[in-house]
Amino acid sequence: MNHALIAISAGLGALSVALFILLAVSGRRSSRKADSRVEKTVRTLEVRMEELADELAGAVERAEEESRQSRILADLASSIDLDEVLARTLDAAGALPGVDAAMVRLETADGPPTVATLGLAEEAARHAVAGPPDGSPVRSIEIGYRYADGEGGLLLHSGIAVPLADEAGRVGHLTVFTRDPERRFGDADLGRLEELAQRAAPAIENARRFREARRLADLDALTGLHNRRYFHETLAREAARAHRYARKLALIVFDLDDFKEVNDRIGHLAGDSALAEAAERLRTAVRTADVACRVGGDEFAVILPESGIVDGEQLFARIQRAISTEPVGQAGRMHLSAGVAELKPDDDSISLFERADNALYRAKEAGKGRAFSAEERRAL
Repeated sequence: MNHALIAISAGLGALSVALFILLAVSGRRSSRKADSRVEKTVRTLEVRMEELADELAGAVERAEEESRQSRILADLASSIDLDEVLARTLDAAGALPGVDAAMVRLETADGPPTVATLGLAEEAARHAVAGPPDGSPVRSIEIGYRYADGEGGLLLHSGIAVPLADEAGRVGHLTVFTRDPERRFGDADLGRLEELAQRAAPAIENARRFREARRLADLDALTGLHNRRYFHETLAREAARAHRYARKLALIVFDLDDFKEVNDRIGHLAGDSALAEAAERLRTAVRTADVACRVGGDEFAVILPESGIVDGEQLFARIQRAISTEPVGQAGRMHLSAGVAELKPDDDSISLFERADNALYRAKEAGKGRAFSAEERRAL
């Protein structure tokens, strides 16, 4: 592109010089016939100069667009945050000529796909891009939509999808859409989209691996619940958010009653198995928004965003039923004691945890198998 700019600029400069010389020479001639030829030549040069000026403006615009695309592509590999990499990929796709919306869909081995969109409604997450039913590999998938007469408006009319693949294989698809019923994606569009996909796929996969490694680092190896470090980070974040937006926040801290005696009776290996089973039952009792953690030994905690003491009381009852209704492995029937606290205006995450923990000790002293409220210093 730089060579084209130089060539166009040089041609424009040469024409300007030629036009200047021609005008100077014409000033010395008096022949009407010569003047006519000069005028015709001048008009031709002026037209050509206007054409070259338009070409130069277009070349500059294309150079700026290519430079912007190059920066976006270079930025893809500069982050290992998955959300950021997906956002940059979508920005690059949305900047391609004629593109009104874009979507990245990443398949996962043991869960729902990861979907990120630009210019699309949330319903796009349900849209799956699929290749031939026989599983044959394809270079691209063309998508077309027809609507009833009188409909269409700003709806999507066509799209094209290309695979996102790294050295290990395909990780998903990158799809772009247009709302222009006359627009058709051609070979040039496909080439640009493939170039973007080739650059984006390794960056996306690296970011996914980093996220998975971070997730595993946040989990307790025995129970699969979030670990103590993650608990304190999340509680601090949720406390700050609750204060900022004037929302409620509740916390339950509990442990298994007489677990030391259980360990002494059945051994630590069987005790670990009982802990893992209790954690699995805990997972069945908490809500999707709740954050269940193992904070140490047989002590657990659950963060309840946008919840108060009543919500904590109800959750304690569900957890108690889940754990105590049936024997827990070789440990037999077990019960738990808990402390429940709700965030106060002068609380931070540390003071909130300490109040819930103190309520837990009061529940232990009162006879176990129950929960105490940090606010009212009473059994729930």
